[in-house]
Amino acid sequence: MAENKVIESGPVSTGEVSHRPIFAVGAVLLGAFLANFDTRLFSIGLPDIRGAMSLSFDEGAWLSTAATASQIFIAPAVAWMATAFGLRRVLGIPALVYAVISLLIPLVRDYSVLMTLNIVHGLLLGTFVPATLLIIFRNLPMKWWLPAIAIYSIRVGFTLNSGISLVGFYVDHVGWQWLYWQDCFIAPLLALFVWLGTPHEPVNRDLVEKADWAGMLLLGTGMAMIYAGLDQGNRLDWLGSGTVAALLAGGAFLTIGFFINESIVARPWAHAEVLLSRNIGLSLVVILLYTLTSLSNSSLAPNFLVTIAQLRPEQSGMLFLIYAVLPMVVLVPLSIYLIRHYDVKLTLIVGLSAFAAAGLLGTQLTHDWSRGDFIPMVLLHSLGQSFTLLPIVILALSNSDPSRATAFAAYIQVMRLGGAEIGIALMGTWLRIREQIHSNLLGQHVASGDADVTGILAQLTARFSSHGAGLAQARGVGTLAGLVQREANTLAYIDGFWLTVWFAIAALVCVALIGNAPKGPFTPTSQKG
Repeated sequence: MAENKVIESGPVSTGEVSHRPIFAVGAVLLGAFLANFDTRLFSIGLPDIRGAMSLSFDEGAWLSTAATASQIFIAPAVAWMATAFGLRRVLGIPALVYAVISLLIPLVRDYSVLMTLNIVHGLLLGTFVPATLLIIFRNLPMKWWLPAIAIYSIRVGFTLNSGISLVGFYVDHVGWQWLYWQDCFIAPLLALFVWLGTPHEPVNRDLVEKADWAGMLLLGTGMAMIYAGLDQGNRLDWLGSGTVAALLAGGAFLTIGFFINESIVARPWAHAEVLLSRNIGLSLVVILLYTLTSLSNSSLAPNFLVTIAQLRPEQSGMLFLIYAVLPMVVLVPLSIYLIRHYDVKLTLIVGLSAFAAAGLLGTQLTHDWSRGDFIPMVLLHSLGQSFTLLPIVILALSNSDPSRATAFAAYIQVMRLGGAEIGIALMGTWLRIREQIHSNLLGQHVASGDADVTGILAQLTARFSSHGAGLAQARGVGTLAGLVQREANTLAYIDGFWLTVWFAIAALVCVALIGNAPKGPFTPTSQKG
């Protein structure tokens, strides 16, 4: 494999430099944050949305799957579309349509119409992050690249930790509808910034006429089907469901077809040679492992507070807002400084080590842990989010040709969205299986007739004696069963944190195997001759 060779693939994606770079950076900020905020708010607020719209659990689950699958379908091809049609057409116009659909969704009650609007909503949302990434390479002066990529990268940690508080505020104070209606103001502002910050570009007719439409459809459809199968797998018992099996098999078949297509067409859209550089391939693996180890921040810690500590999102939200989001104000500029002046791999090692340490803290939890006990862990998450994704992206870009960013952007989106969903599905399955195992093992020590068990049941029955003898005994047994389940869930979360530790260690091993990048725009000042 090539190691220090810059990989080129895809059409030239550079364009005219923006005369108003501050608006271009503003478009990157709004587009990247809007996409992550909306995805996070929908995920956390889904129970409230389901209740307000009188949806069943199954209907809500498929609504969520459709909204994200449509993002995954469109996201890999957006960089190519922006190169072919121009950023104003691909990002500006969809932003305005997105605002209108966001206004309509809370007003709809017919499920089929609601599903259709959510699919279109997801398709439009899927254009924002890839298109804003291309703004950086296509229209910004090189001196703006690092801070702009930092904005692009840090959106993940910021939205993960502030979204919990925002959902609580909307649901409790202004109405769940504002989970959507906020976009009626933000999306038009995004369109304005795109209009002011990016130059007018004609349609690249040669690129459109020779487009690899089959490759784009194969990858988008294949990844969307795989995601849908993963997202529904836990709920429908994985391969025990014909629907899940068909989605996973069909998605895998189409994805294999994509790679075959890219190897034989005259002008491939995202040739797999992008993955043939050891450094780029390992960087993409590190992105996947980052999404998996960061589950301790995005999933395990907040879900433990909901499941075990019985807290609403608004009750735990301030923990993540104060101890995860606010430190980023200092940590992100520090990360940029270290990357600009020192070895980017050292910055990445610090970030991944912080995630490993946070996971180790999580292995010490008990059912008594409350918000305050999570403060050291959340501070480590803040350090990890600030020092991890940005250097990973810089590492990958340092070994690619930014002027030909379409193929690289396609694979970045596959790892960004696909990796996150693989992680969520994997962790959900892991927690469910481990809870069942621990529940069985604990149950073996709660045998009927055991002296300790009899004593505890007597105490619990006495607590409910005012409800009558028969009901008191039933409630005592139910309470004991609940205690066993609580401990089984706690042990399962400990196992989940152990899993994130091993993901962090695997990522550190991959970082150690990444070689030196060729000199370029991201080379630290300490390494320039």
